[in-house]
Amino acid sequence: MIQRFYEVMFIVRPDMAEEDLDKLIAGLDQTVTNGGGKLRSTEKLGRRKLAYTVRKFNDGNYVLLTIDADGVLIAELERRLRVSEPVIKFITVRMDEEEKRLAKVRAIRATKKKLSAIPPAAPVVPVEAPEPAPAAAEVETATPASA
Repeated sequence: MIQRFYEVMFIVRPDMAEEDLDKLIAGLDQTVTNGGGKLRSTEKLGRRKLAYTVRKFNDGNYVLLTIDADGVLIAELERRLRVSEPVIKFITVRMDEEEKRLAKVRAIRATKKKLSAIPPAAPVVPVEAPEPAPAAAEVETATPASA
């Protein structure tokens, strides 16, 4: 099985006690380690306002897990998050793909020249051509009038 790098962000109810949140995180950590994955880090990002109301809540406690796991383990972790009552929202992002995509964008940007680095070109002023000299046939000669 291929171990990939994932970030799992989930939001729990704002009225959940801190020790209950620690138990929930410990349970998810246990799921990851029992499934053959590795928990890189756990970050409690604290209570934040939600962009929109989710299950009648306007704010929630955010938690970010970074893990190395395979797809089967991620499916199990997502299943547990889905059935866990205090979890009101979650998202899983495969970061190795994201890092690969960002590296590709950086490489493309590195090949392009920045417009601010290019000196501005001098404005092109059209040069008017001088008037052509009149042809010899067109030159009228003044002849004295004979009387």
